[in-house]
Amino acid sequence: MEIIGKFLKTLPEQSGESQRGPWVRGGFVIETEEQFPKQVAFSLWGEDKVAIVRTMPIGTQIKVFFSPESREYQDRWYTDLRCFRIDTFNPITSAGAQEQQSPSYSAPKPQAPSAPSQSAPLESDPAENYGSFNTQEPSADDDLPF
Repeated sequence: MEIIGKFLKTLPEQSGESQRGPWVRGGFVIETEEQFPKQVAFSLWGEDKVAIVRTMPIGTQIKVFFSPESREYQDRWYTDLRCFRIDTFNPITSAGAQEQQSPSYSAPKPQAPSAPSQSAPLESDPAENYGSFNTQEPSADDDLPF
């Protein structure tokens, strides 16, 4: 998923040590640009990703790529928006021409497992067929109006 907004602030960092080594968790807040703006908090895992928002100027227009994740604890649900990529976003200038996006603040994309796949790649976008329950062509003797 993705969302565009204005960078508001960096959240406090947390760090620790696990069996796999040291870890760092950080976060930041953006404000959406809608009729009724909303403030949205995101979390970041890893030193390289947390370092991106440490130096980001407040007010920067950014596009945030994230994945939502919810979990239950003692009959209560908690949702976390985990950011995996941040791109700067240049709004339309006063002359009316749109500037190119500059990915100067970009975390590396997660890589897919390198295991070989037995299936062939998809030829078409799966979103094109979303919502289509009947994939068979209608028969000629079907006289229903719908």
